[in-house]
Amino acid sequence: MNSKPEVTIIVAPRERFSYTRESLESIYEHTQVPFKLIYVDGGSPAHIKNYLENQATEKQFQVIRTEHYLSPNHARNLGLRQVDTKYVVFIDNDVVVTPGWLKAAVDCAEETDAVVVSPLVCQYLPLHEEVHCAGGESGIKVEKSDNTTRRRMIEKIFKQGRKVADVLPNSQRQETGLAEFHCMLVRRSIFDRIGLLDEGLLNTKEHVDLCILVAEAGGKIYLEPDSLVTYVPGPPLEWSDVGYYMLRWSDGWEMASLKRLREKWNLTEDQYFKNKYKRLGWRRKMTIIDPITQKLGFGNRFLSKVAGKVLGKADRMLNNYITSSYARKHLSQDSNQTPPNQPPKSAITASSQS
Repeated sequence: MNSKPEVTIIVAPRERFSYTRESLESIYEHTQVPFKLIYVDGGSPAHIKNYLENQATEKQFQVIRTEHYLSPNHARNLGLRQVDTKYVVFIDNDVVVTPGWLKAAVDCAEETDAVVVSPLVCQYLPLHEEVHCAGGESGIKVEKSDNTTRRRMIEKIFKQGRKVADVLPNSQRQETGLAEFHCMLVRRSIFDRIGLLDEGLLNTKEHVDLCILVAEAGGKIYLEPDSLVTYVPGPPLEWSDVGYYMLRWSDGWEMASLKRLREKWNLTEDQYFKNKYKRLGWRRKMTIIDPITQKLGFGNRFLSKVAGKVLGKADRMLNNYITSSYARKHLSQDSNQTPPNQPPKSAITASSQS
């Protein structure tokens, strides 16, 4: 076997830090082909930082750490700049892989000349039982009528919510139109053509943006169901997760991302975007506000309603403060000021450990 790695795995923070150990251990337990690993650690708490440093020494991988939080694409780009292998895998820090996952993805790329390969991505616990994404569609749809041109974004995920046991027996390797950053393998050379990942997309639709760029460059995207992984979303149960979670899913970051998406692709501000505006903060409401509201209401609907309104207002004020404070400290030369597909101007210096 050729022992020289052809793949670099970049692990980047998704929304919390508390699943770091489970995710990283699964990669080393279930990956048989040689690989390099770069772990991007954006401001994790001390116990996670220490764990990663110890693991990096033991397993000989690189840690790129900043002492503050990072948007996902910013984190991925920090790792991507270090990649010198034929392929790069982007994987979130809350993903658990299965035996043979990487070999199946690489084999798919080699045999089909795919630029992007998506595994069959599952969701939730128990592991590997419910489908999150089995490929999909992405693109820009141009509609013309009455001398009016409308440009709409296409995003469709296939088979979400279905049982793996029902989907997998009938699944086969096939060309598709969508992969997600939960986990995807990408041919590194494509970034010489399309540039780095767009850091102006702070927290949403980064995967759609990449898939559209790859398709426009003539690249193929494949689904490889023999590669199976699961992402494990979870509320920020540990206090050390809350700060990053609130910034990651902040109203400000989502609005900036949607604006960037519209401007970059000249999209019509249609009902899709209006619905997004109305639902700002829904993740924080679902995972933080609603559980607290239920406890404070003691089962009383009126008390719960009052508590929900008060907490909702406090959440918006706190969220605005967190976002504004972060922007003042870290985004003065921000990636969202970066031209499309150009390297960011960030002056942040990352520390590394090999």
